[in-house]
Amino acid sequence: MRTICFHFVWAATAVLAAFSVRAEVRTRVVEYKQGDVTLEGWVVYDNAVSGRRPGVLVAHQWKGLTEYEKKRGEMLAKLGYVVLCADVYGKGVRVNNAADASKLATQYKGDRPLLRARIKAGFDQLKKLPEADPKRLAAVGYCFGGTTVLELARSGADVAAVVSFHGGLNTPTPGDARQIKARVLALHGADDPYVPPLEVAAFEAEMREAKVDWQLVAYGNTVHSFTDWNAGTDNSKGAAYNEKADHRSWEAMKSLFAEALR
Repeated sequence: MRTICFHFVWAATAVLAAFSVRAEVRTRVVEYKQGDVTLEGWVVYDNAVSGRRPGVLVAHQWKGLTEYEKKRGEMLAKLGYVVLCADVYGKGVRVNNAADASKLATQYKGDRPLLRARIKAGFDQLKKLPEADPKRLAAVGYCFGGTTVLELARSGADVAAVVSFHGGLNTPTPGDARQIKARVLALHGADDPYVPPLEVAAFEAEMREAKVDWQLVAYGNTVHSFTDWNAGTDNSKGAAYNEKADHRSWEAMKSLFAEALR
C-alpha cells in the first residue's frame, strides 16, 4: 500500500511540476515600423493557451511604454489573451517627469493623423503575431493611451472592442465616429478635472450622432489616473489611484471582451 501511495504521489507531483513548467507567462520585445520610425513594443502571452487566441493592444500613458503597461499586459495574458504593449513615441523615447511627458503627449494630441498612424502600426503588428487570432482583436489604453485607442477606433480600424481607462475623450474630427466598427467603452472618473463635463457631453453626443455601440461608465468620488497604483490616493491633486474604481473598471472591460471576442 505504501508503495502504491508513493507512486501515486510521485506521479501527481510530476504532472503538477510539468504543468508548472509549461504554464508560463512569456514575453519578448518586438520592433516594428511606422514610416521610417522604429517602434519598440512588448509582447506577452501565457503559453498554457494553445493555438491562436484573441489579441489585445495596450496603449501607454503619457510617459511612454513603462512597467505599468507591461504589468497590465501580464494581467491580460493570464486571462488568455496575447498582448502587444504598443509604442507610440518611438524606440528609446521614454520620459520620467511630468514636464517632458506633457510636451510629448501634447505633440501627438495636436497631430491626430500621426497619433493614428503610430497606434495603427501597433495594431497591424498585433495582427501579425503568430499567437493572435487576427479576427478577434481589441485595444485598451490608459490616460493618453485612452485617447489613442479612441482615435484608433475613429480611424475605422477593424477592431472588435476599444476600452479607454481615464482617457481624454475629445477629438478634432468627431464626424469620424461614423467610421467606428468597434464596441466602445469609456471608463471615466466622475470628478476628473482633466476630462471636464463639457468634454464628456461632447463625446456622448459624438457617439449618439454616429450610432456607435458605446458605453460610458463614470465612477463617483474618482479623479484622473484611477487605475494607476503609482498615483497616490489624494484626490485633491486631480489624479489618484482608486482601488474600487480600478477593480470595477477591470471587470467592465472583462465583460465587454467576453462579448466582443468570443
